[in-house]
Amino acid sequence: MSGTPSFNEHVRLRRLRRTDALRRAVRETRLDPAQFLWPLFVRSGTGLRSPIGSMPGVFQTSVDELLKDAQQAVNARIGGILLFGIPDTKDATGSSAWDPHGPVAEAVRAVKQAFPQLLVVTDVCMCEYTDHGHCGVLTPEGDVDNDATLDLLAQEAVAHARAGADIIAPSDMMDHRIGYLRAALDAHGFQHIPIMSYAAKYASAFYGPFREAAESTPAFGDRRSYQMDPSNAREALREVRQDVQEGADILMVKPAGAYLDIIAAVKQDTGMPLAAYQVSGEYSMIKAAADRGWIDGERAMMESLVAIARAGADLIITYFAIEASAVLARR
Repeated sequence: MSGTPSFNEHVRLRRLRRTDALRRAVRETRLDPAQFLWPLFVRSGTGLRSPIGSMPGVFQTSVDELLKDAQQAVNARIGGILLFGIPDTKDATGSSAWDPHGPVAEAVRAVKQAFPQLLVVTDVCMCEYTDHGHCGVLTPEGDVDNDATLDLLAQEAVAHARAGADIIAPSDMMDHRIGYLRAALDAHGFQHIPIMSYAAKYASAFYGPFREAAESTPAFGDRRSYQMDPSNAREALREVRQDVQEGADILMVKPAGAYLDIIAAVKQDTGMPLAAYQVSGEYSMIKAAADRGWIDGERAMMESLVAIARAGADLIITYFAIEASAVLARR
């Protein structure tokens, strides 16, 4: 170069991008399988592995088949599994949710007996168990009754803790459920069981495929009266601060991909352990585009997970947990 440049000609940021070894050496955000929680769907029966049409590679399984998935999780050294249950019967109050012999309780006992080292998290909500598909008991007018639902959630949480769950994860978005569940768990001798709160859970279009997997589509209306408005960011901080005050041990933002700003804000505001849920729609979009050859599926998968971790998530709940761990093992 000739003359006197108006910039520092010795600074060339591309130098550290030149080879894979250089890129790995200076990488700022690193993924580890221990960050991943793998969502699994369990129901009663034996030898059952039913594919979810809208989620390639995801299944409803019986407990015996779920143990095979748990073995995969152990082999991949992922952080743990997150269990959702599909009951045999549903009713207006979702009473199967706290059945000590329901699919989640049976799955927890089986997994903890076979793989005591594997972290088992259980989702606590009513939507899979009610015949109307909403996340709580209804008033005569058809609204979800916040306070009447709290006792039902508490019964479910205690049932899961009795079965041996390591973490309870309420996803219902009822006001004050964290304080209520903390009190119920403590009263039954489970002071040591952490609560991972779905603290900022948005009323998102990205949940569509999950509702097929969990058989939890509302029979009427939607969940916008209790899940958060996607337009609101400041409200998310009010939600998480309330859950912190009520005793949440881990916070969660759901969904992840379209809410990276919320993940970053929550992490900065609270400094607490933070999970983010890469939900079914995020997973299915990548799978569908990759299947059509429109994107490189593996690269898109890993890029999406890096973005969630870069935003501030310590734990990532993802249906890609096993696939992503295999990619990391090759690197």
